[in-house]
Amino acid sequence: MAIKIYIDQGHNPTGSPNTGASWYGQQEQDITYEVGQYLAQLLRDDGRFEVRLSRPTASTVLGSSNATSLRQRVNDANTWGANYFISIHANASENRQANGTEVYVYRLYTQANWLAQHVLQGIVDTVGTKDNGVRARTNLYVLRRTAMPAILVELGYMSNPQDAEKLRRDRYQFALGIYRGMLRYFGLS
Repeated sequence: MAIKIYIDQGHNPTGSPNTGASWYGQQEQDITYEVGQYLAQLLRDDGRFEVRLSRPTASTVLGSSNATSLRQRVNDANTWGANYFISIHANASENRQANGTEVYVYRLYTQANWLAQHVLQGIVDTVGTKDNGVRARTNLYVLRRTAMPAILVELGYMSNPQDAEKLRRDRYQFALGIYRGMLRYFGLS
């Protein structure tokens, strides 16, 4: 039986509610959309996975506000009966030196935590970003309200020139890193 993975490409397209950060001519929602598409294709090509995307098209808009957008993503995953929820984001900071990849979970020492550690390592090994660790964040709706292990991946810092360049040119590699981490977590690599 296939493992059901819900890929949440963080944020909505430009011009709609719940858009993401914008730095150096890049929009977070475009990065997350493309990385999610690449990840979905890798998983579909594998055959051991079944995949659903929060944004199947670049113009898909979820909800009419930030709150309803998040609620719709979680409800879609819960209703579908996903086994795992992976939310993809890109970070930003006023400190342009801040860089690297981090993964958030609702609680440490859980299945989500172990998945997060493998995904983080997969990205760091594949893309070469700095390892900022796995962190617990109980205030993130998509981690708190999902009925399955859920992780939120911050691929890199859009506000850091070096990370921004990786986010511009290595989107497939980010997806490949997530995929490789997932395979290690499931013992399939």
